[in-house]
Amino acid sequence: MSRLQADHLFKVFARRPADETAAVRALVNGADRDALREDGVTAAVVDASFVVEPGQIFVVMGLSGSGKSTLLRMLNGLLEPTAGRVLYDGDDLTALSPRALREVRSRRVSMVFQHFALFPHRTVLENAGYGLEVQGVPRAEREKRAAEALELCGLAGWENSWPDELSGGMQQRVGLARALATDADLLLMDESFSALDPLIRRDMQDQLLVLQKQLKKTIVFITHDLNEAMRLGDRIAVMRGGRIVQLGSAEDILVRPADDYVASFIQDVDRSRVLTASAVMTSPEAGAEPDPDAPVAGPDTLLADLCALAAEGPHPVTVRDSGGVTLGVVRKEKLLAVMGGLATEGVTAHA
Repeated sequence: MSRLQADHLFKVFARRPADETAAVRALVNGADRDALREDGVTAAVVDASFVVEPGQIFVVMGLSGSGKSTLLRMLNGLLEPTAGRVLYDGDDLTALSPRALREVRSRRVSMVFQHFALFPHRTVLENAGYGLEVQGVPRAEREKRAAEALELCGLAGWENSWPDELSGGMQQRVGLARALATDADLLLMDESFSALDPLIRRDMQDQLLVLQKQLKKTIVFITHDLNEAMRLGDRIAVMRGGRIVQLGSAEDILVRPADDYVASFIQDVDRSRVLTASAVMTSPEAGAEPDPDAPVAGPDTLLADLCALAAEGPHPVTVRDSGGVTLGVVRKEKLLAVMGGLATEGVTAHA
């Protein structure tokens, strides 16, 4: 289980390396990114720092041109940072030799691309085992591991099929299986589901969440889709103009947007599928016992499910932990106000 850290990453594109270095100094001292562009300097990523803990899905989201894909390419060494470091499992990837970096990418880090990148002349099994072939794993072992990965992704029985015989969603599952077969701890997913239609996309999100419960990989997931970010991310980094403008859980961002840009970004999010009982509950009145007839929910119960419970009767919903200890209550008026986006006061964001 490996920890990934971005430490003050900058990526600047300019005509000369000296101009890139000077641009980083200027940015650190407060220079405007747009002003630098007038001098032929593009600051694609500006001072990005974050930590991805082992077993976490870390989502980087933003509109086109925000810098998210450039950031991802620095994380696996495809782009060299102009300044800053990438630390993975204690190693400074930015200090590795090209050969050592290739070894990291082939064995410890796997990529899942937006466009499935399958070889049309190879079977599904051969595609799933391609990363193992690059590693030099013997054929029998790589076929066994590839078949196991395909089964995990719901493709058992399709091993001998050709990519063009599969739907788009199934082809993306092959891409995911190929990444899993290498047994890398870190998965980097670049807009991996954005080429799929909405129903298949949601199915792939479900698949990823199921796999994550079982495998507990460390995942960096790039997306421009806020609902996807909210659904998948344990933590989310929102990027704009090369900078991370907010970093936190889905609840943090939904309840306490950092600025007007983030607030406008989240205005159409379905709060009922993101916020939980723990975010909206209040303490029972001092000395008062929750009504024994009140409906009961857990702290992780979604607001969508709380609405159904609240409709059962006149009592507030009691929130209890797995041991039966009462944590708080959710009152109907508070629930309705938060659902409608009318209230954030008293709504708790949990990291």
